[in-house]
Amino acid sequence: MTSLAWFNSFLKKQKGKMTVGLLIITVVSAMAVINPKVSGFIVDRIILGGEYRYIPVSMAILLGVCIFRESFQYFALLLIERSSQGVLFDMRDAVYRKLLREDFAFYNRNRTGDLMSRQTGDMDAVRHFVAFVIMNIFRNTIWLVAAVIMIFFVNLKLALMFVAVLPISAFFVYKQMRAVGPAFSVVRQCFSNLNAYVQENIAANRVVRAFAKESFELNRFERENAAFRKSEIDASKIWQKYVPIFEFLGTVVNVILMIYGGWLTIREEMTIGDFVTVNGYLWMLTNPLRMLGWLINDAMRFKASLDKIYKTYQVEPDIRLPASPVVKSQVDGNIEFDHVSYTADGEEIIHDVSFTVQKGHSVGIIGGTGSGKTTVMNLLCRFYDVSSGAVRVDGTDVRQMDMRNLRAHIGMAMQDVFLFSDTIEGNIAYGDPDCPFEKVEQAAKLADADGFIRKMTDGYDTIVGERGVGLSGGQKQRISLARALLKDPPIIILDDTTSAVDMETETQIQGALKSVAAGRTIFIIAYRISSVKDCDQILVMQGGRIIERGTHEELVQAGGYYASVFHHQYGEFEQTQDNGTDPLIGSFDGHDGFNRRQH
Repeated sequence: MTSLAWFNSFLKKQKGKMTVGLLIITVVSAMAVINPKVSGFIVDRIILGGEYRYIPVSMAILLGVCIFRESFQYFALLLIERSSQGVLFDMRDAVYRKLLREDFAFYNRNRTGDLMSRQTGDMDAVRHFVAFVIMNIFRNTIWLVAAVIMIFFVNLKLALMFVAVLPISAFFVYKQMRAVGPAFSVVRQCFSNLNAYVQENIAANRVVRAFAKESFELNRFERENAAFRKSEIDASKIWQKYVPIFEFLGTVVNVILMIYGGWLTIREEMTIGDFVTVNGYLWMLTNPLRMLGWLINDAMRFKASLDKIYKTYQVEPDIRLPASPVVKSQVDGNIEFDHVSYTADGEEIIHDVSFTVQKGHSVGIIGGTGSGKTTVMNLLCRFYDVSSGAVRVDGTDVRQMDMRNLRAHIGMAMQDVFLFSDTIEGNIAYGDPDCPFEKVEQAAKLADADGFIRKMTDGYDTIVGERGVGLSGGQKQRISLARALLKDPPIIILDDTTSAVDMETETQIQGALKSVAAGRTIFIIAYRISSVKDCDQILVMQGGRIIERGTHEELVQAGGYYASVFHHQYGEFEQTQDNGTDPLIGSFDGHDGFNRRQH
């Protein structure tokens, strides 16, 4: 399907209103031939012929045509505008729904600002085309054809002289379309780049200020802004070249009438009334010629925007539903990773990972940055598909399951905490918006968030700023944890959820998790040994592989990588035992034990 065919599928939904609107435009545009004809009649029969009895009728016709045309034209414009808004609504809705179905890989490849420009500036170009360009192309075509036909009835020779201008106009129309199309593609791309840059820097304004990089970012913005300005100027040079040509051709039509039409009138091949009539039709010829440049300009801008929108829309996600997806009414939480590997962009991220987790058990996953901890959980949620092997939930390969059904049974507190610009209650209840407040409160207490929330002026009704601005890292993490727990899912994934909280708060959260752990499968991804020490099974990852597995005691006794990290984080175990200090609390000094510079 081409972009124009895709656009037409939306336009067809508005065909009723568009058809009625364009039919009215046809009638009122064709009626424009009446007034010049009446004007010529007035000159020949009333002014020169002295037949004054026709004055009332002539005036009534002129006034009646004017009132009829303007009244029905208003109704037609209303219908066409509603059609344009309908197309815009349906197209924007379709594109947004498609964006929601895209996978993580799509968003890794596309910038947020680019996607936003498709939904704003590019969509507005589509609306303008439907509401203004289509109607004006149609109306000007009616005027041009009607005027030429009427002039043929008045004088054949003069009509042929006017028609001789049209092939010249068609030639320059073709030239302009060839030139301006690519130029507007560059304009839309520069606009997307500028939009993406501004969006990113507004979101990162605190980082910019913290590093005092305002001047640096301003210079970058000016480069992007200058590139956009240059693209607009380059495009404007093209239509500035052709618009004067169309204006000139419109003037040529006037000159033809004045010289050749005047000569025919002197030779009495035309009456003065005929001359006045043709002069009245003249604007119906010149207006389309003068509008050609502008309409082509808008049409090519529309085409460039439509191509950008459709290019985004037609991208199919890598993660697709099977033909007959398995929908489970209940998930127990038995998980199996069977020789799983995952490759992205030619690089192997996960290699031959195998483990099983029984319902009601907990798994801790620990490892350095880039070791593949989060990717393993992304494969379980089917945010990515395995390259080889299989991930099974209750014996069913996740690739055979309905994705929404799978994810509905998983509660996930993500590593990158995102909070919506909503109340704290709304953020916690995101997974179940219709749940009672008591459920929200219970989830907040489990996440040790109820205390700080109630200290806020508006409590649970406090509006969270964009992305959680105004909250500390630990507060955001606890709200994210509460959001995951509120779903009451059989599978819970906590991805570095307590890295920004103090040890005391972490201990309280772990105690609360134990109270809800019965019958649930829990995955805890962390850097802190203290976060995973009580798990039934601990996996140590490095370079996308599981290099150690076992309980906390077994791994410490093994003296491998886990034990090394344990000693780096908490000091020598024997020393802390001799000093009577709990090794898991007494000497904690940071959460990232895998990249400690002081060791």
